[in-house]
Amino acid sequence: MGGLLDQLQSQAAWEEFLAHRLIKGRFTWPEFQDADSFVAGQGYLEASRRVTGSAGPGIPERMSVNKMGSGKKRTVYSFGNDATRVLKLLAHLLYKYDASFSPNLYSFRRGLKASDAIFAIRKRLGGRPMWAYKVDIHDYFNSISIPLLLPMLRGLLADDTPLYVFFERMLTDPRASVDGKIVHCPKGVMAGTPTAPFLADVYLSGLDRHFDEAGVVYARYSDDIILFAPDRQSLERYKEYLLGFLKHLELEVNPSKERIYSPGEPFDFLGFKCSGNSIDISDATVAKMKGKIRRAARALHRWQLRKGLAPEQAMKGLIRSFNDKFFEDEDPQVLTWSRWFFPVINTPGGLKKIDACLQQYIRFLSTGRHTKANFRVRYSRMKELGFRSLVHEYYLFRRAKKS
Repeated sequence: MGGLLDQLQSQAAWEEFLAHRLIKGRFTWPEFQDADSFVAGQGYLEASRRVTGSAGPGIPERMSVNKMGSGKKRTVYSFGNDATRVLKLLAHLLYKYDASFSPNLYSFRRGLKASDAIFAIRKRLGGRPMWAYKVDIHDYFNSISIPLLLPMLRGLLADDTPLYVFFERMLTDPRASVDGKIVHCPKGVMAGTPTAPFLADVYLSGLDRHFDEAGVVYARYSDDIILFAPDRQSLERYKEYLLGFLKHLELEVNPSKERIYSPGEPFDFLGFKCSGNSIDISDATVAKMKGKIRRAARALHRWQLRKGLAPEQAMKGLIRSFNDKFFEDEDPQVLTWSRWFFPVINTPGGLKKIDACLQQYIRFLSTGRHTKANFRVRYSRMKELGFRSLVHEYYLFRRAKKS
C-alpha cells in the first residue's frame, strides 16, 4: 500500500470513510446522500488530484466567527467544498499515527473524548488531595510556528515523504482570502480546517511525552492543560517547565485562564468542576451560559418591539434557540450540552442554575421587565411553548443509559 495521499484516490478508502462517519452519527441523511453521490460519481478523483498537486488545496478564506459561549470572535479558515472533503478524508487517515501520541493527550484521538480526560484524572488522583495548575494557550491553532512544527512533522511522517511535502507546501503558503482580497499573513495550522487538530496534537506532543514519562498526573485537550503535584514545590517546578516549553514554541498563555488549585479545592477542566467524587458544570461555564441567555432575551425583546409582535413569539424564539444549544438535534456536528456534559457529570447543580436563569428570562419576555407579574407565566405554559428542563432531560439520559 502506498502513502496516505495515494489513498485519496481509492474508492474503497472513501467508502470506508463515509461508512465510519455514518455509523458514528457524523452525517445528517442529506449530507450523507450528497457525499455518497460525490463518491459514487468519482468526483474525488479530480478533487484529490487538485488538492495534492502543486497548487495544494488552494487559498483559504479567513473569517471571524463568534466564539462559543461568549461574545468574542475567533479567526478560522476554510477551503472550498471539494478541498475540504479531501482534507476530511486525509484527517481520517491520519489516525494511522495515533499511537505516536502520549496517553495523556485527549483531543482528536480515536476512541477518546473529553470525558475520558476527566475520568482518567480522577482515577489517577485516587482521592488524594493534590496541588493543581491549569493553563490555556491563547489562539493556539493560529499561533503555531510553522518553522518549528515542520521538523516535528518530518520526523513523524518519515515513512511517508509525499505526505510531509504536501503539508510543507500547504503550511508555508502565506496567502489567505479576506473579504475577496488576497493577503499574506501568518496562519499557523489554520483553525477550522480538517487537518488542523492533528497538527495541533503534533506541536505539543513533546510536552505530553515529557510529563507522561515523568509519571506526572497531566492531561491536555488541544489548548487546555492541567497537571497535578503532591506539594507546592513540585507544582512550581512542573509549571516552570511547562511555561518554558510553551515559550520555546512561541506560544502565549491566557493569564485570565491560568489558575493554581490548592489540595482539596475543586478544580475546573474542560468546562467541568471536579470536587471529590462530584463532577458538575464549572461555575465559569454556568456564568457564560447565563450571560448568553440574558443577551439573547434582550435582543429578542428589542426584535419583538420593533416588529410589534406578541410576547409569546419572543418567548418561543428564546426557548427554541436554547433547545438547539442544549439538546441533541439532527445535525451531529453541533456540540450540544447533552453531548458534552450529560455523559460526564454526576450532579445536576449547574443544570439547575441554568434552568432557573432560562425560566427567568422566558418570563421576562412576557412583560419586558423583571417583575413579580412575570410569574403569571406558569411552568406548564412554558412547557406548552416548548421549554425543556435541563435537569429533567439529564435524568432521562441517566435512566436511558442504565436500561
